[in-house]
Amino acid sequence: MRSPTTLRRLALGAAAVLALAGCNSTAPEDGAEGDGGPAGSGTGNQSSFFVQADYDEQVKQRDMAATGPADSPWLQAIAPQLTDTAKFTKAGPHNICFSNAAVNNPWRQVGWTTMQAEAKLHPGVTLTAVDAEGKDEKQISDIEGLIAGKRCSALIVSPNTTKALTPAVEKACAAGLPVVVFDRGVETDCATTFIHPIGGYAFGATAAEFLVGKVKKGGKILALRILPGVDVLETRWSAAKVIFDQADANVVGVEFTDGDAAKVKTIVNDYIERFGSIDGVWMDAGATTVAAIEAFEDAGAEIPPINGEDQQDFLKIWQDKKLTAIAATYPTYQWRTPVIAAVDILAGKQVPKEWVLPQPTITDANLAQYVLPDMPPLHYALCGCEKMPGFPADWGGK
Repeated sequence: MRSPTTLRRLALGAAAVLALAGCNSTAPEDGAEGDGGPAGSGTGNQSSFFVQADYDEQVKQRDMAATGPADSPWLQAIAPQLTDTAKFTKAGPHNICFSNAAVNNPWRQVGWTTMQAEAKLHPGVTLTAVDAEGKDEKQISDIEGLIAGKRCSALIVSPNTTKALTPAVEKACAAGLPVVVFDRGVETDCATTFIHPIGGYAFGATAAEFLVGKVKKGGKILALRILPGVDVLETRWSAAKVIFDQADANVVGVEFTDGDAAKVKTIVNDYIERFGSIDGVWMDAGATTVAAIEAFEDAGAEIPPINGEDQQDFLKIWQDKKLTAIAATYPTYQWRTPVIAAVDILAGKQVPKEWVLPQPTITDANLAQYVLPDMPPLHYALCGCEKMPGFPADWGGK
């Protein structure tokens, strides 16, 4: 939902691969074609999704201490403003309903497994989920069905897209249900709470700052993006553009990959042939970082500083080859928080109106703690699930 403090911020979205699952592509309503800001050194015009105030807020939040237990970041919150939930107090047992956008990529699969495990930790709670399969129309129908069924104690929504799902969320609120929105947002503040890590600006800025610090002045930086017009990815790139422009970095190319590993390899190889070498790679998503690394290896070129996410295949190759790398993250532990929030709301406990979770960065200093040799290559390390019943088997580990 659009929260009181971030009304301008459209769906923060999920990890990068979510773009392939139909992440929101709603541009700001003013329809501006960018802000006419500086073109920078090869970065082009600023994205029409860029909102300076939101960028400033997220960059600042990276350094803010979160309240709550440090060993349970899914319970923490940054600068929380609590909202009263007494009117939703209800005796159990509870049937918590979940309208899910999709489970069609590894990030969402890890998250969904984690959410189910979280529900099992709460006696008297049943989790009833419907999967929209990445389709707005189906998710709208799903939510209407859950409302009409009148069997939900609370409703959790991970919207497929922002604008399309807003009326459905508003209907759920009007029906008197406590509504928990997480991951991606909607354009209403009617939900009881909106849960998300800091966001895309923080992701993009962190990765760009790393490259600016590691690539020599004038070094050639290649930026690889999945798709244009997707909010979470646009904010990541627009933040990177700000950092690169401020540093007068030499961005020699900004290319769209469609999230396709083969296309990533082709692009990287083409740039190596064209420029002789590439000195840094910025990526708006980590799913194909390994493909980019392999392209340098295939070309017999040195692997330059590069960013990825907390996906195991990237973390392992980073560790094994002692790469100069960083992982900006969008943690899957956020899938635990909606269940916890729903239980608290039904107990009449106050919850943050906008529940901003910490968004850790993986560096050389803490890489070892996130490499999990017994987990599958596409497992996301920041699931917060290692101590949950069923781990590691339920997450595909051994």
